[in-house]
Amino acid sequence: MLWVLFLLLAWAVAGVSCIRLCLASMRAASAEADTDGVPSSGRQLTLYEAAFLSGGPARVADLTLVSMARQRRLLLAHTGWATVVDPDGRDEMERSVIGAIGPDGQSLIAPVRQTAAAAEAVRRLADRLVAAGLAVPDGARAGVSDAVRQVGGASVAVSVLGALALVMPLGAQDQGGLVALWFALPFVLTVSCLLVARVEVPGTVWASAAGKRLLRSAGVGRGCGDHQCLAMVALRGVRAVESDELRAAFGYR
Repeated sequence: MLWVLFLLLAWAVAGVSCIRLCLASMRAASAEADTDGVPSSGRQLTLYEAAFLSGGPARVADLTLVSMARQRRLLLAHTGWATVVDPDGRDEMERSVIGAIGPDGQSLIAPVRQTAAAAEAVRRLADRLVAAGLAVPDGARAGVSDAVRQVGGASVAVSVLGALALVMPLGAQDQGGLVALWFALPFVLTVSCLLVARVEVPGTVWASAAGKRLLRSAGVGRGCGDHQCLAMVALRGVRAVESDELRAAFGYR
């Protein structure tokens, strides 16, 4: 009954990965709890800070692109291209976007977003928010992300081991239902951990408890005036923009 060895290996892989995810989530929860007592009253978030706490570096890049487009200093075509109109950035985020577009003054939006999100200006913004107790430290979030990927890999490994056990010629065929049931247990364990991590684990979000309180107090209503529209982008993403052409430029039809 060689399939039993495969089953033990499947349980080992699933168990180790799920335990690592639990430990990583506990560390992330502890890091978030450490900031729970940070006072949030009397502090106002900038649009860049709100964007980072709501959606991370990518949201900051999107906000910068939309802001420059609304000021007609950057053209965002519905075909997915960005063209620089005013090469003088008014802050370090805008200068990062202009630098990501390149010396030709024109580039596809997708690589610009990726490059701008990884810029030094965004990293400094993240460091300031972590120091203020408003953002989850990158180490805690990265640990959870790595653990989630490991659990995902474990679920695939369990499936492969189960399939191998079912095709083995050493009696496994005669009890295929029982073998499948035994391998289904570690598979369900890994999938359940992934679902729980997606919903509950604090390390999968950007804002700490104090940051979440400030975000709740920075809610926006309807309409799209200059500041209101940018606040909607910061908190909800480009999908919140009322302009169909602008959403199409980012790939949202």
